[in-house]
Amino acid sequence: MDRFNAMRVFTRIVELGGFAKAADSLQMPRASVTVLIKQLEAHLGVQLLQRTTRQISLTLDGAAYYPRCVRLLADLEETEAVFSAARNNPKGLLRVDMPAGIGRLIVIPALPQFTARYPLIELEIGLNDRPVDLIREGVDCVLRGGASLDDSLVARPLVMLEQVTCASPGYLQRYGTPSSVADLQGHLEVEYFSSVSGKRFGLEFVVDNEIRAIDLPKQVAVNSADGYLAACEAGYGLVQMPYYHVARQLAEGRLCEVLREVPPPGLPLTALYPPHRQLSRRVRVFVDWLVELCAQPSNDFDRKVQGAG
Repeated sequence: MDRFNAMRVFTRIVELGGFAKAADSLQMPRASVTVLIKQLEAHLGVQLLQRTTRQISLTLDGAAYYPRCVRLLADLEETEAVFSAARNNPKGLLRVDMPAGIGRLIVIPALPQFTARYPLIELEIGLNDRPVDLIREGVDCVLRGGASLDDSLVARPLVMLEQVTCASPGYLQRYGTPSSVADLQGHLEVEYFSSVSGKRFGLEFVVDNEIRAIDLPKQVAVNSADGYLAACEAGYGLVQMPYYHVARQLAEGRLCEVLREVPPPGLPLTALYPPHRQLSRRVRVFVDWLVELCAQPSNDFDRKVQGAG
């Protein structure tokens, strides 16, 4: 039995919550995964996983064994990278997750830069607005916007995204164009709410270096960035979004920026990864590339991002 391979299979089962998912992600026959776990448990003399018809759970011994496996595998990966060509040309699967708009409009269009530099890294990119559980879902790195971060993860600040306040031309014809925060009386907002926590977000403005929260009446509330934008284009009220997400709509006249003199606060964008991935060469080069990408003074990034340092 290859003990390191058995540990790798065990950790993947824990992270993905099942033998079949682990086998698929490791591109192994499902029977081989089952055999390896049985051999590992026999070698250790303990049961690591509690199997039922519906789910897989860790035993007490398995819960104690899992973090040790994670550390050993991370140390092994880094040691091999130091003494092999992988140090300069890392290889293997890298699972990342990011908001759909960031991925579609910023990261994926620039991705050929990264894959040309690191051709042996295979990327699996999840695009969605919901927070993912990195450990449970087996994700190596995530990009998240906003100040609410997970203290259990390693955080690498990337950029401060510029945000703008927008409305559709039809909405402004009906309700007028506000020239100050005081003019917002009688206006509507499209409300954004979290599908996970249920938290609701109104409008915020930086007035005299202080953040002022404004809650306006609403007809529509949505829980996705694309839906939030679509509701604004349909004329349901004011929204506040990162500039990159509405740049094309503003250029085409489908949306209009308002209250530019009192902008919304910036939105921090951060890369996060579990502590046990801190030594991973694949994670490190990807996050370093993201920092470079966000700092590029190209036309594609005019008003989209401003370096956070």
